Amino acid sequence: MAEYSIQRREAVPYAAIRESATMNDLAEVMVPLAGEVAEWLARRGREPAGPPFWRYLVIDMDHELVVEVGFPLLEEVDGDGRVNAGTLPAGRYATVIHQGHPDELVGATAGLLEWAEGQGLAFDTTEVDGAEHWVCRLENYLSDPRDEPDMAKWRTELAFKLA
Repeated sequence: MAEYSIQRREAVPYAAIRESATMNDLAEVMVPLAGEVAEWLARRGREPAGPPFWRYLVIDMDHELVVEVGFPLLEEVDGDGRVNAGTLPAGRYATVIHQGHPDELVGATAGLLEWAEGQGLAFDTTEVDGAEHWVCRLENYLSDPRDEPDMAKWRTELAFKLA
């Protein structure tokens, strides 16, 4: 059974690459970007402060999703080229840890959204032209594939900013 919670998070600097993709192409387009950001950080002598994340900015299931793939950092950096820098916002987040294959995250997300609705919680999001624009909707990949090659055992934290 999933354990849902509300957590307060501090603002965190990050480096990421932003891309657009359809839901069908999302994994194919996004997965290589974490490696690209990691290489960019390594060339600058920077270490990530935590596991990689996917940050969903715009969700339009009929067209495209706008997603950032990146890493949290201990201090701010200046972006360049394809890598941009920013700050994950502080605030209250509805969260759940999912253990299982990343393909199961759609169901885990639905569970978190249903739980939040049942609690009367509202997310920090707006709708523009039929698309949801999220202030911060994160998938934090807590498992390192080098340590846990079995994707069915991976741990992923979903953290969605509340209004």
